[in-house]
Amino acid sequence: MDRTLAADLARLPDLLDATRRAAAEALATLDERAVVPAAPKRADPEPLPEQGCGTETALAAFRARWEPRLSASAGPRYLGFVTGGATPAALAGDWLTAAHDQNSNSSMDGAGQDLERETVGWLRELFGLSDAHTGTFVSGATMSNTTGLAIAREWLGERLGVSPAEDGAAALGPVRVLSGAPHSSIAKALSFLGLGRSSLVRVPTLPGREAVDPAALDRALADTPGPAVVVANAGTVNTVDFDALPAIAALRARHDFWLHTDAAFGAFAALSPEHAHLTEGLDAADSVCVDLHKWLNVPYDSAVQFTRRRDLQARVFQNAAAYLGPLGEHPDLVHLTPENSHRLRALAAWFTLCAYGRQGHREIVERNIAGARALGAALEEDPAFTLLAPVRLNVVCFTLADAPDPARLTALREAVSAEVFVTPTVHEGTAGLRAAFSNWRTTQADVHRAARALRTAAREIA
Repeated sequence: MDRTLAADLARLPDLLDATRRAAAEALATLDERAVVPAAPKRADPEPLPEQGCGTETALAAFRARWEPRLSASAGPRYLGFVTGGATPAALAGDWLTAAHDQNSNSSMDGAGQDLERETVGWLRELFGLSDAHTGTFVSGATMSNTTGLAIAREWLGERLGVSPAEDGAAALGPVRVLSGAPHSSIAKALSFLGLGRSSLVRVPTLPGREAVDPAALDRALADTPGPAVVVANAGTVNTVDFDALPAIAALRARHDFWLHTDAAFGAFAALSPEHAHLTEGLDAADSVCVDLHKWLNVPYDSAVQFTRRRDLQARVFQNAAAYLGPLGEHPDLVHLTPENSHRLRALAAWFTLCAYGRQGHREIVERNIAGARALGAALEEDPAFTLLAPVRLNVVCFTLADAPDPARLTALREAVSAEVFVTPTVHEGTAGLRAAFSNWRTTQADVHRAARALRTAAREIA
C-alpha cells in the first residue's frame, strides 16, 4: 500500500474528526459569510502532484484555496434557482451514504434497493400519488424529466406498433410534445432522446398566467395527427403557476396522449393544506418529475421520477449482462434509469423523512411560503420595485419600477450578492429577478435582511 495512503488509514478516525470540525465551522458561519463571494482573479490551476500530501494537508489546502470562494448556497438567503439546503438528518444520511459506498442498483446486494423502494413509497404518500405509480431515484429534475419522456417515447411506439428502444426514435416519424410554459429541461430532454427540440409545441396560456389554456390545448390536440405527449406544469419557474391538472387529464376522453407532469418543486404544495388543491390531479399523470434537492432539502444530487408504466420503463432501460439481475416482476433498479450504477441517494431522503416526518417538512414548506409572501409584500410597498406576478407559492418574481433593463438589474443583483442571491429572468418580455424560497434555515429575519439589502441597493442604483 502506498505509504501516504497507509498513514491515512491508520489515522482515519482523527482525519474524519478534522473533516467534521471543518464542516461544522463552515455551517456555523453561514450567516456571516457573503452569500456569493466577490469573484477573485482566476488563479492558474496547480499541477497534479506526483506524490500525494495526505488528507490532512489536502484539507488545509482546500480550506485555504477553495472554501473562501464557495457560495453560501446551504444558507438561508441563497434564493437563486430553487435551491434547498441539507437538513441535519439529510446531511447525516449523506455522510453515511459515502461511508457505506453502496451501488444500490442490484438485488445481489439488495438492502440498498429495499431502502430506496421504501423511501419512494414514503414520497409517493407525501405527494398524494396512488400505488399505481412506481418510482426510482435519479440525479435531478432534468434526468427525471428525461426518464419520464423516454417512457413516453416508448408509449408512442406502442401506439404506433413500433419500439423506439429497439428501432430508434426515427421509427416514430414526426412527434408532437405540447406544453404551455415548459421548463428548459424539457427541450434538452427531447434533444437527448432523439425527438428533437422542434417537436416541442408551445400552447397558449391563460391571460396573464403561465398556466396552459385547457381550451387551447384541446384545439392543439385535435390538430395533432396520431398520439401525442402533453407536458403539464405543477409549478412554473417564474411564477409557480399550476396547470389545471384535472382539466388536462379529462381531455384524454377525446384525445390520445401521454401526460407527463413536471412537478419539480410544485409537488411539495401537497404538504400545505392551504395549497394542496394546486396538486389535485397529479396522480392522473402517466409520469411525474419531482426534484428532491429543492424542497425536500437533501444534498445534491437527488430527484425521483414516478410512472404508471414500469413495464415500458424497463423496456427502455433494461441492461442485459450476466452479472446483472433479471427483469422479472420487480426489476432491479439498474433496468429502470439511464444509470448502471448510482450512489444510495435515497438514504439522505430516508433520513430526513424518518427524522422529521410529514409534519416537519410541512412546516418547512409553509415557512418558506410565508417568507415569499413577506418579501413580496415588502417589495410591493416600495415604489422602487414592481411585482411581475402574484406570489402564488414560494417564488417572488419582481423588477425595478424604473427602467428595468438587464444592465440595471445585473447591477442590483451584484450589489446585494453578499447579503442575498437572486437570479435573473424574463417574464412576459420584461427583464426581472427571482427570489425562490426553499431552504429549511430561512426565517422572517432573513426575509427582512434580504428586503433591506434590495431596497438599499435600488436607491444606490437610482
